[in-house]
Amino acid sequence: MMIHHVLLACPRSSEDVSRSFCTGLLGFTEKPNPRPSPPAAVAGSPGMTPNCTWASRTTSARPARKAHPALLRPDLDELAARLDAAGHTVTWGDDEIPGMRRFHTYDPHGNRLEFLAPAG
Repeated sequence: MMIHHVLLACPRSSEDVSRSFCTGLLGFTEKPNPRPSPPAAVAGSPGMTPNCTWASRTTSARPARKAHPALLRPDLDELAARLDAAGHTVTWGDDEIPGMRRFHTYDPHGNRLEFLAPAG
């Protein structure tokens, strides 16, 4: 199973901050939005997908502080160091998921993110 996209809350006019975080720190590749306008179900909702395809934004964005995407990353230690150096708190998890190393951080808008890699 693979994740197609995850929408994260971001306030209107925050595209530059989101772009810098996702492409600069996380290393995602920005892709053009395959739809010129969002479907009615998400129109007016904030968001950005992990591959940096833009969705719509709003003034009433509320970050997800507990719910979060968990993304596999082979460069876990390098990513944690990059985030820490950029001022993002990195909180390493304990052994709640056997065989996995993981940490949580927050994007510039306060959305919780988890990154994992197989232990060993």
